[in-house]
Amino acid sequence: MSVEGTWDLSISTPIGKMKAVVELRGQDAVLTGVAHGAGEEVPLGDIALDGDRLTWKQTITRPMRLNLAFDVTVDGDTLRGTSKAGRLPSSKVTGERRTTPVRQA
Repeated sequence: MSVEGTWDLSISTPIGKMKAVVELRGQDAVLTGVAHGAGEEVPLGDIALDGDRLTWKQTITRPMRLNLAFDVTVDGDTLRGTSKAGRLPSSKVTGERRTTPVRQA
């Protein structure tokens, strides 16, 4: 299953809903990505796809400095799961793919 594309995420945090955009690209069987949100762009790290389970880590500085760990399940053009920031409770994550990647023949 391809997870490549641009994803619009909604994260339900204790301080309210936050929006983010995640771009995932595959090159030589390796996934890379960046996240955009709260006026900053951050690289994704430790990206792993196991079946329909996608995980990654990222560090943000706005609205506060946090190390986030995402664990989501991808179903076609939607995803659902959680984001965890250290000892804070997990936040619910939902997302929709904005663009469908071009399939190679």
